[in-house]
Amino acid sequence: MLAIQRRHLLIAAAAPLLTIAPSARAAAVTLLNVSYDVSREFYKDYNALFIAYWKKTGGDDVTVNQSHGGSSKQARSVVDGLEADVLTMNQANDIDVLFERGKLIPADWAKRLPDNAAPTTSTSVILVRKGNPKQIRDWDDLGRAGISVIIPNPKTSGNGRYTYLAAWGAALKKGVVPAAAQALVRRIFANVPVFDGGGRAATTTFAQRQIGDALATFESEVPLILREFGNDFEVVYPGWSILAENPVTVVDKVVDKRGTRKVAEAYLKYLWSDEGQELAAKHHLRPRSSKALAKYAAQFPKVRLFTVDELFGGWTKAQKEHFDDGGLYDQIIASAKR
Repeated sequence: MLAIQRRHLLIAAAAPLLTIAPSARAAAVTLLNVSYDVSREFYKDYNALFIAYWKKTGGDDVTVNQSHGGSSKQARSVVDGLEADVLTMNQANDIDVLFERGKLIPADWAKRLPDNAAPTTSTSVILVRKGNPKQIRDWDDLGRAGISVIIPNPKTSGNGRYTYLAAWGAALKKGVVPAAAQALVRRIFANVPVFDGGGRAATTTFAQRQIGDALATFESEVPLILREFGNDFEVVYPGWSILAENPVTVVDKVVDKRGTRKVAEAYLKYLWSDEGQELAAKHHLRPRSSKALAKYAAQFPKVRLFTVDELFGGWTKAQKEHFDDGGLYDQIIASAKR
């Protein structure tokens, strides 16, 4: 009888262990998303959306950490050893560097997801002070005498590079010769009083420190500025601007080393889901989904856009000709200082 009672006690004691064993076995996965400067609010909300989706579909518990800064600086940090599971940038050039300098990803990374691996787009616009006292209407106006314009440093910021190419390409679209387009860009950058490292720092310089007559920034950043700093500003859409694509990739060497490939790939693929596309539109990123774009059409004015491929031969060529050390941008800055 005593032996039977002892056996029943052992079974009863083991029962709670059997109950909690499945949750004890559940894995917890941590991802690091290394991204550009002005994407932090979108990915903060997107992370919560993805975590809930992944848990609902029977996946592991996921924590997503974020790192933000000037896009080129962020990309170099990954090349130098920052273990990003995913890289989410605002131009392909800052992802290509992971292959070119570290062989961290394959050369054809952009073919692994739809839309050249860019789930959203934006464009470069001009933010001016309320009432537009300097009557700034287009890129040409940023090169006028007496105008002060805030642009993040194109050597460290994709935002800055897009602004540079937007002004140059818009001039070409108006029919001017390349030399005249270069002269316009020189005048614009001669009017920049301070070069911040990224788009968010440039916003602080313009909106909080009250420096400059205009800020060149992404369309997606404007509502955030108005919400944070008040309605003391208004947006100007230039006659022509540039299509800014926001490509993404897993960092293969990192996810394979950490065993996070499955979750990292799902994290990026979910950006194309109905939920991901609608969230992007709510954050004023132009979605690829025609359904989401139609639903939020009122907040995305039709703009005449050109691409980096169309006018500059792609990002690899544009980087080499314009932004590498000794390239046209360095020459422009050197001549603007004289």
